[in-house]
Amino acid sequence: MKKLSFNKGFLLCFALMTFSVSSAPPNFVFILTDDQGWSQVSHLPHPDMEEARSTYLETPNMTRIAVEGMRFTRGYSPAPLCTPTRRSIVCGASAARSGTEFVSRYIPHQHMTIPKALKMTGNNYVCAHFGKWGERMISTPEECGYDLSDGETGNVTGGMKEKEKNYHLVDDPKRTNSVTDRAISFIKDQKKAGKPFYAQISYYATHLRVELEEKSLKKYQEKGKPDRKYTPGWAGMLGEMDTAIGRILTALDEMEIADNTYVVFMTDNGGRGEIPQAAKEGLAPNFPLKGAKHTLDEGGIRVPFYVRGPGIKANSWCHEPVAGYDLLPTFYQLAGGTKSLPNEVDGGSIVNLLKGHAEKSVKRGMDGLVFHRPRQRVSVYTKGAYKLLLNWQETKPGKAYLYNTLKDATESTDLSAKMPERVADMKKSLLTYLKSINAETVNDVPKKRKGF
Repeated sequence: MKKLSFNKGFLLCFALMTFSVSSAPPNFVFILTDDQGWSQVSHLPHPDMEEARSTYLETPNMTRIAVEGMRFTRGYSPAPLCTPTRRSIVCGASAARSGTEFVSRYIPHQHMTIPKALKMTGNNYVCAHFGKWGERMISTPEECGYDLSDGETGNVTGGMKEKEKNYHLVDDPKRTNSVTDRAISFIKDQKKAGKPFYAQISYYATHLRVELEEKSLKKYQEKGKPDRKYTPGWAGMLGEMDTAIGRILTALDEMEIADNTYVVFMTDNGGRGEIPQAAKEGLAPNFPLKGAKHTLDEGGIRVPFYVRGPGIKANSWCHEPVAGYDLLPTFYQLAGGTKSLPNEVDGGSIVNLLKGHAEKSVKRGMDGLVFHRPRQRVSVYTKGAYKLLLNWQETKPGKAYLYNTLKDATESTDLSAKMPERVADMKKSLLTYLKSINAETVNDVPKKRKGF
């Protein structure tokens, strides 16, 4: 893989625009997919990394969101697996604070949430959640402020085990179509009622069990050998989800509300390291990134992260690091919120980045992004161009690695020996933060559950 080259002004988001302001509060559509890696798209996730584009997968509607809005090349899921990410997003708190595993002492509805924040604006937002809620979330969507939801759904709801086959032909695969139907119906109802809305569509695809329609399977079987260790069935499942996303975008157009609706697309963690029944030889599913789901390598947490909406320049790029827990304060500001959010909200509004002003840094309580997975004995602190990866020896800090993930997305070069002062400074900041929130340690995490 070639090293990336950058101009002096590379840190700037490539978008200079006048941010339009509508008299009506904006709507929000947040699309969250499951186990879809950063490079598992048919468009470029990075302008200088042609090798990151898949030539086998077809994701035209994900591409539409990316091309019509801003692509964050260093967008991150808060955690490398689903439930910690979902808790983190809904509460705007890092997974280090809100819980690093499926089981957590953190109770979401006792804290600030996205629906609560939007309702604080006084603009009469109606909030709904469709699809996968999460495993052992403790709080229901309604307790978190959602007015409508599919309930306490999880992995089993959308198809879970039976790995012995590389595909299953079923009605309503992964519930993708029915989830989309309910989301569109909700959006139509709010349009008719004249109310601003927040709709979160959390798809079950592409998690584990491969389900799809026969026509999708045949389409990808006829395409020949995948460019990475996918299967035609897995690719078809992803393609069906992309088609459903297109239905949502079309509905916004037909209702003539797209111009006042922010559409955010991201995934809950990096792609799986292995696809059931995929070829043993070839490029890894997350190529060119290192690692996969469950790890804090880039392949485990760097994910597609696109935002389309009022005033966002089409086909723009931003290389500043952002995470899913930045969405709560971002939505709140875009919705007109002016009151201060609780200090336990770790995320910062990325509105300045969406405006194209990356020189105005994102203001968070912790300067930078923190990722923490004591079960894997690793923590990460990302600030500016650099990423510190800290291993743990029981409860004591162990070896630290330093990467410039702005230029070195594949984490090929450890800079810790060349930049010991930066390592020491970032390590101190990370440890101070973890101590301040009484973060879980290696001794605190519950025993591992299988199959997730």
